[in-house]
Amino acid sequence: MIGVSKERWNDIPVLEVVEDIKKHEALPVLTYFHGFTSAKEHNLPLAYLLAAKGYRVVLPDSKFHGERQGETTDEERQLQFFNIVAQNLKDLAMIYEYMLEHDLIKDSRFGIAGTSMGGITTAAALTKYPWIRAAAILMGSPKITAYAQDLVEHMRQVNGKLPLTDDEIESIYQSLTEVDLSKQMVKLNQRPLFFWHGENDSVVPFTHAYSFYQDAIDYYENPENIRFLREPGRDHKVSRIAILETVNWFEIQL
Repeated sequence: MIGVSKERWNDIPVLEVVEDIKKHEALPVLTYFHGFTSAKEHNLPLAYLLAAKGYRVVLPDSKFHGERQGETTDEERQLQFFNIVAQNLKDLAMIYEYMLEHDLIKDSRFGIAGTSMGGITTAAALTKYPWIRAAAILMGSPKITAYAQDLVEHMRQVNGKLPLTDDEIESIYQSLTEVDLSKQMVKLNQRPLFFWHGENDSVVPFTHAYSFYQDAIDYYENPENIRFLREPGRDHKVSRIAILETVNWFEIQL
């Protein structure tokens, strides 16, 4: 039987999805980050499918989301987008350390994936943590600096001006270059990486991920370790085929 445990690890609210009889065993692990305005519970279908194949899946709530939302308004949360991604990276390290301390990771098989903001987090994490063995980015951008620039331009068009100075915005861009995977592809280090993206995505540009993939292939000795699944006519919503193919990817690569 697959169990879903609601827990708090190092003050991070998580759902741990794993077969009941294997809960205390060392298993291959996937940590999956949800998208902006979403919450950990929304990724239970994918977690269930992986847990049924013998994996431990950890679903954390991001800052200002789910159990951590507090009194934050949507407008305030929008302005905190990249701070949330930065906190996700810290949370990932804490989750990893927690599982190491409790001997819950089998043979260093630790993966990460995410949707939209979670996909952006996944790409950024690959620049920081060499202990990530495999990853999947679903409708996220591995070009975080370019995405920030697009987002700022969009907000200017909608609101006329931003509650940030030009210097503050430039400072954000500079900080993002440190976790911009497109600017340091060597850190891929042959690690298996899967992309899924809808061609008609109106939120996170399809071209960000696809152009990155076309360039990244050259960094792989084995091209089978990087895959891009594009879905024609699909907007910013993960499809069933995306979920199934992500599960298949980790079953092979993790």
